Amino acid sequence: MKSLWSIFALILLFSGNSRGAKLEGSQYNHPDRGPPAELFTAAASLPVSAIQAAAATASAVPKDATYRINMYSSTKSNIHTDWTSFKEGAALSWVADMDVDCDGINDKCDGNPDGQPQTNWGALSAYAVPYIVIPDRYLAANKVLLPGNNIAAVICNGQMYYGILGDSNGDSPQITGEASWLMAKTCFPNERLKGDNAHSADDVTYIVFTGKDAVLPDSALNENYITNFDTLRSMGNKLSEALASNLGTRPTQTTTSTGTKTPDSAASSTLVSHTEVTAILPMIWAILMILL
Repeated sequence: MKSLWSIFALILLFSGNSRGAKLEGSQYNHPDRGPPAELFTAAASLPVSAIQAAAATASAVPKDATYRINMYSSTKSNIHTDWTSFKEGAALSWVADMDVDCDGINDKCDGNPDGQPQTNWGALSAYAVPYIVIPDRYLAANKVLLPGNNIAAVICNGQMYYGILGDSNGDSPQITGEASWLMAKTCFPNERLKGDNAHSADDVTYIVFTGKDAVLPDSALNENYITNFDTLRSMGNKLSEALASNLGTRPTQTTTSTGTKTPDSAASSTLVSHTEVTAILPMIWAILMILL
């Protein structure tokens, strides 16, 4: 019994010290076994519908900001700058369809014969990283707003997910409405999306938070993978809450077990995350082998 209590205490100790622990991204580098959606899903308290509605009415269109939504459609999408002047939560937004991007280490994904082995700031895993793509011409003209690996939010199928700005589109013509295999499969799990099969409706809202303070830090990603989804989700929620406030909407609140009302993003931070559990499993196994 004493040994069991010792094991339990050690598990608690290690789990408490594992917050922000590194995630081994390569374990998710598979077309059907990507990171679970809860790792990059926005807080339920955020007014997603209101943010989506505001994006739909955005009107500021700068130079080099209008693109086709895909190479075979005459429908065009505008990248809007209505929100770029906000002190916090500043962002670009556009509405488009969702094509599947597999550039990076999964450039030969199903239906993608012309993929590139690199992405703009590395060689990301399209299977394991929720990233979005922006036209190369727009990126080249806005390097201060978009230094790379900016936190992004995608509203699709009634949900909002976080990712990063991970790649640019240099096709001719250049297009908007493109995201990684993981993001596309998460948004539309029943549509069998792949490199040559897109979600064709232009009903997806893309948001990219701008400036250096909206960039996922190097401590949370490497050349191929996001290594700390807790940081991605925390930054995404903070930026989205600021954006919602600027738009005149507020996150809803949930009641905790103590009766205190708090945004659910804060309440959820007290839980052991999937990242943390993954990180402590090897330590738990080692402890069991020693003590049993």
